[in-house]
Amino acid sequence: MSRVPRPPLDELIDDLYHLRGAPPYPRLTLPPMPSAVLIVNLGAPFRIRAGADVEAAGYADGCLITMPTRAVEFGYPPGTESVGVHFKPWGLAPFVSMPAAELCDRPVMVEQVWGRSAVAELRDRLAAAASPNEMLTLLEDELFRRLSRTAGLGLVRHTGSVIAAAKGAVAIGDLSATAGVSSTHLAHRFKDLVGVTPKRLARTYRFAATVLAIDPAGPVDWAELAGRAGYFDQAHLGHEFRTFTGLTPTRYVDVRRRFLREHPGHALDVGPLPAV
Repeated sequence: MSRVPRPPLDELIDDLYHLRGAPPYPRLTLPPMPSAVLIVNLGAPFRIRAGADVEAAGYADGCLITMPTRAVEFGYPPGTESVGVHFKPWGLAPFVSMPAAELCDRPVMVEQVWGRSAVAELRDRLAAAASPNEMLTLLEDELFRRLSRTAGLGLVRHTGSVIAAAKGAVAIGDLSATAGVSSTHLAHRFKDLVGVTPKRLARTYRFAATVLAIDPAGPVDWAELAGRAGYFDQAHLGHEFRTFTGLTPTRYVDVRRRFLREHPGHALDVGPLPAV
C-alpha cells in the first residue's frame, strides 16, 4: 500500500509505502529515476549493488539513496518487509545533514545518517504497529520530527518542479535566467540538495517519461518515440538507454516483456527489471 503524506511533506515526497511478501525476482535492477529513496527494513537484510563496477553490500536496517545516475541492483531475501519513502529529487535534503552529492550513487545505511539508536527505536515501533497504515503514520510522524529548514531549497524546488512539469524538455540556461541566478550557482545548489546538476535531472525526467510511454505488450516505433520525447534522433535515444539501463532499447523491451509474461499485472512492472 502507499499514500501521499500530508502538507508540507507532500511538497517533498511523492508517497510513503509499505512492501511485504516475496519479490517477483531475487534480484531487480532499478534504472535511474527522478526520485530519492528511504527504506526502513523490517525483514531479513537485502543487498544493493550500486553499479556494475562495485560489489554488492548488505543492508540490515535499510538504506538511503539520493537520485542515482546509474542503475542500482537490489537483491532480496525470499520474504521481505519494509516501509519507505519515494522523495521528489530535492525532497531528501531537509532530512539529512550532508550534501546530496556525497551520497550520489553511494547508498548508505539509515543508521549512518540518523544514528543507530534512533533507527533501532523506529524499527521497533514499526514492527509493533497493528497495521501497514499505522506503520506509515509512524514513519510520517518521524519525518515531521526530522524536517529542517534548508538553505536554497526554495530555488531548487521551484526549478526542479519546472523541469518535472516539462518532463525534462527545458533549456537549462533559461531556468537560471528566470530564477535570477547564474547557471553556476544553480548547478551548485542542485548538487548540494539533489546530488546532480539541473541538466542531469532534466535528462532523467525525459528518460523516465520515455520509459513510461512504452507499452511492452505491443510493437514500439522507436523513431516516433524518440521524436516525441525530444531526442535528436533514434541513436540519441539508444545512447540514453545504454547510459541509464546498460541495455539497448530493444533489449530493454525484451526484459520488460519477460516481466510482463512471467508476472502479469504485478505492481512493480513499470520501472524495476529482472537483473540480467
